[in-house]
Amino acid sequence: MSVQADQQRDVRRLWAQPGGSHDRLVALLKNWLPVAVGVLAALLATAPFTGGDKVSFVLDKNKVEVAKDRMRLTEALYRGEDSKGQPFSLRAGSAVQKSSREPIVDLNSMSARILLSDGPAVLTAQKGRYDMDTERVGIEGPVQFEAAGGYRLTTRDVGIDLKTRRMRSAGRVDGRIPIGTFSGDHLEADMGARTVTLNGRASLRIEQNGLKGRN
Repeated sequence: MSVQADQQRDVRRLWAQPGGSHDRLVALLKNWLPVAVGVLAALLATAPFTGGDKVSFVLDKNKVEVAKDRMRLTEALYRGEDSKGQPFSLRAGSAVQKSSREPIVDLNSMSARILLSDGPAVLTAQKGRYDMDTERVGIEGPVQFEAAGGYRLTTRDVGIDLKTRRMRSAGRVDGRIPIGTFSGDHLEADMGARTVTLNGRASLRIEQNGLKGRN
């Protein structure tokens, strides 16, 4: 047996003997390996937040643009008071406000309830745009106004001021009141006084049954 082989055998014997280098290495790994694994796991968990190419930030809700609809509600209810302190309410099957900077709310299946001197009155329409600042409603399409005593006004495409309880059209309109049908280039109606004023090519067709109903 060569001298080199004897030296290798002596080294292996020292490595394997109790209390030797092998035992000391095993004891060291047993104590420190779990700690090293824990540190590595923590580094991996926090890496997405501490990487050199990452930037952390806080969003200011007042400076963030909303991608689509800011607010969408079902069965929405708005309340207010007119210029005489009388309460009114505005309901909608659904309401959408597209931006916090714009006080306009798009309404579907809407109804407004106002209190007049002789009792409550109701406005109904399929579509409208409510301005929360001015408390005015722009009606798109047909609208019907019903008051106590059976008074009814039907027209379309008008603007309604809930504070003054007045109705105005931006263009030509037609409609119906208890005594008959009407049309004109411009309409102004006082819902409290139940008066309708037509301007420009005004026409009123009186129905006999309507007159009999008022007598």
